[in-house]
Parts: sequence; structure tokens; C-alpha cells
Amino acid sequence: MTLKTHMTFLARIFGGRHEREVYRPLYDAVVNAGRDPAWYVAGQVPDTIDGRFDMIAALMALTLLRLETEEERTRRPSVLLTELFIEDMDGSIRQIGIGDLMVGKHIGKMMGALGGRLAAFRSAIETGGDYTAVVAKNIFHGAPPNPDALDYVSRRLRELYGKLQALPSKAS
Repeated sequence: MTLKTHMTFLARIFGGRHEREVYRPLYDAVVNAGRDPAWYVAGQVPDTIDGRFDMIAALMALTLLRLETEEERTRRPSVLLTELFIEDMDGSIRQIGIGDLMVGKHIGKMMGALGGRLAAFRSAIETGGDYTAVVAKNIFHGAPPNPDALDYVSRRLRELYGKLQALPSKAS
């Protein structure tokens, strides 16, 4: 097998960069929504690297859960969207000066955080859609600044998920 054949085979299994780029607009929309100043002003989410990660990870989790509702049809797009998340987080970690030897460890923690949010939001959705405990733990790390901020973030995330649910999937 030639190198080109190996690369084609691996791209088919793991998804090539071009295949991921189809989902770049969706990923960019998630990130842009996470950067909305209202989260940090009205919601009082800490406007820090960690606070912004918490918001992007929460929105990413809700987006992936929306895709999950269509099971097989959206499995590949979910994987590709997650790959874009990893690629972006890798670049962000490197940009803030984390060395090569520590990048993998940080990415592992970030993926664990995303997985935790997926499980927490999935459970909240399955049990009636109360996001308060999930937000308190995963965005405010157990110390929300006040009940109004906690309510704002919880309500807004719940509304966003409702809007995601109402959208038709274009995944194939």
C-alpha cells in the first residue's frame, strides 16, 4: 500500500479534514453562542477562560444531545462536530502557552468535562428539563453568584435546547 492509499483509508475511517469542515458553521455557531456577552453579564458566568469553556462545553453538549435524538442518522455528524471541538480546544490550549507534553492531558480533561455535561444534561432532559442543578455544578462549580444568575443561565439553556429540538436535522 502506498502512503496515499493509507491516508485515504484513514480518512474514510476517522474522517478527513474536509468532511469535518462541512460542520464548521454549526461549530462556529455553538462557539459564538457561548461568547454571547449576556451569559457573562446577566448570567454572571465568570468571563474567564474557564468560564467561556464552561459555556461552550454546555452549548456543545446540548447540540450533541440534539443530534443524538436522531441516532444513526446523526452519529457521524456528532463525531465530526466533536472532532472540531477537540481541534479548537487543542489550538486554544497551545495559544495560551501550554506545552506539547501537557496538551494531551488538558484535552483529556476537557473531553471528560464535555462527557460529564452530556450525561448531566441528558439526565436533566429525561427527568423533565430542570437544568438548575446541572448549571450550578457545571458552570458555577457549586457556587452560583445568586439565584437570579443561576435561573437566567438555566432558563436560557433550556430555551436554547427547545429551539434546537424544533430544528429539522439536515444531517445525512
